[in-house]
Amino acid sequence: MKPIPASEQRKVVERLMKACGGAYPPEVRRRYFISGPQWAAAYEGQALFHAPTRAPVSFEEVIRRYGEIGIGWWSTHDTDVIPTRALGTDEQWEILERIRKALAEAGVACSMVTTETFFHRVWAAGPAAESPQVRDYAAWRLKNTVKIGHELGASYAVYWPGSLGYLVQGAVEETQTLRWYAEALNAACRADIEIAAKRGRPTLKHCLEAKPFEPQGEILLPTSDAMLAFIDSGLLEHPEMVGLNPEYLHELMWGAAPRAALARVLLRGKLWHFDINDGYRLKHDVDIAVGLVNPLDWLNVLVLLRSHGYNGPFNLDYKPPRTTSNWGVFAVSFPTAVDRFITLWEMAGDVISDPVIQEATEALKAGGEPAGALDAEAIAEANKELLNLHELIAHRLVQILWGQHRGRHYVL
Repeated sequence: MKPIPASEQRKVVERLMKACGGAYPPEVRRRYFISGPQWAAAYEGQALFHAPTRAPVSFEEVIRRYGEIGIGWWSTHDTDVIPTRALGTDEQWEILERIRKALAEAGVACSMVTTETFFHRVWAAGPAAESPQVRDYAAWRLKNTVKIGHELGASYAVYWPGSLGYLVQGAVEETQTLRWYAEALNAACRADIEIAAKRGRPTLKHCLEAKPFEPQGEILLPTSDAMLAFIDSGLLEHPEMVGLNPEYLHELMWGAAPRAALARVLLRGKLWHFDINDGYRLKHDVDIAVGLVNPLDWLNVLVLLRSHGYNGPFNLDYKPPRTTSNWGVFAVSFPTAVDRFITLWEMAGDVISDPVIQEATEALKAGGEPAGALDAEAIAEANKELLNLHELIAHRLVQILWGQHRGRHYVL
């Protein structure tokens, strides 16, 4: 193949995108509660060892392009769109009015707001630092984000305490730090109750997001299970207002099974919001788009969520690769991420209704013929052949992932 001039390269990408097929029109994509974060689309490709590879993009463009793609909801950190110095000032409200206008023009709604408590140097010791000034500022930031959420019509607020921890031993007293962190959440919930009553709106769903490591070396609330324990610790004034926003990769990073973690959150009734992406166990937080690394695991996750009637947001919390251009972010990365999710979600419906899996599952539940109630050998013998169905079910899941249940076969 001859070298391709820069002026012709987009045409090649567009042609091959069409050749891939499998795309859904915007009106179909909007049927799903998929939200696009400001930070994901505006990510410039920078990282600890990497310079940016893309130019900055405004929230107006992000919202407009999400609307064109068919992503019906938008989410943001406070300082993704409002400079830190402008928070709480007239400039904040002017920016929020621009956001409201952009959302209305694009036919997009704001689903979630979150507070940045990890990037600015004021958080060097975390949002629950020893300094009362830092803690008071953190509480004010959370309350201000609640105001922003109500102003934009959001239903969810998410908190990622990634800097709640330490880098060196003995730096913090963990129980006190957790108490201080609870104070900020309590302030946010109190403010929410007051604002919601004045506006005649429901209170926000306040969702905690766990991460096992980064940016601190040791994090005090590293997993969804730790978050559940924190909610039930008695430190929160309104634990009924606080649930979880698990992230798929955050659970995977520490070696866990995301589906198992989600199951525990479902049992507690606290799965309110879900960040979707992909990546690798025991690795860096690479935030790859959903289904590009673990499609079979993702199918299993969505079977679980569909089976339990999850109806909250699926937030596209991933980073378009550094190799993707500004144009490619909206022409390739986000449309394909949405389409893979929709396909996996619909495949999960096929799994739930599949007659082979249904019969295998029912057979396992029925068990073998009655054996001696206290005879371990007899019970094992009565059930041993049925247990082969575990692997058969896994095989059937792979067939559904490949489309073999719909007649797709390779002819050799």
